[in-house]
Amino acid sequence: MLSKIVRARAQAFLNVIAAGLHKLGMTPNALTLIGFGFMCGIGVVLALGNFALGGILIIVAGIFDALDGTLARMTNRVTVFGAFLDSTTDRFAEGALFLGMLHAFLQRGMIWVAYVLFFALLGSLMVSYARARAEGIQVECKEGLLTRFERIALLVLGLILTAFFGDLPLLIVLSLLAVFTNVTAVQRIWLVYTVTRR
Repeated sequence: MLSKIVRARAQAFLNVIAAGLHKLGMTPNALTLIGFGFMCGIGVVLALGNFALGGILIIVAGIFDALDGTLARMTNRVTVFGAFLDSTTDRFAEGALFLGMLHAFLQRGMIWVAYVLFFALLGSLMVSYARARAEGIQVECKEGLLTRFERIALLVLGLILTAFFGDLPLLIVLSLLAVFTNVTAVQRIWLVYTVTRR
């Protein structure tokens, strides 16, 4: 999984930052909420049509997304609620990004894009929901084409490329997300089926 490779390479850097934040008295849950607030702010940036800037800011926000878990493990403060809060705010954060893009496209009269965004968001939520429900029945379910890291990476790429090629790269990325997030959800359904039928 791409996210594991990136996290492994960045872990030393994250550890240094997390150690500094710990000295400042920052808690993992506080970092989670700060990161969530940041993502909501990025949603506003996207709503104003600043797609490339929004893409760059998502990269920065991604640091907070990785730091809360790093800080929790470093300080031995990994909790069930912390994991729940992180996962839940991640879903709201994705919703904020899609809502921002929806507003921007509607302002341009591109109503058809709303349907693409709907299926992209639906698929994204179902990928996460399928994993959560699988884990609820003691089945590990992290596989699939587009996990959250890949989804965000594609979205960032599409957003940044709008600075050079207009809306087309973002529309292509959103169309890919609309299809392959739902394919990923089906992959996870199939995985759970194959595991539980034994």
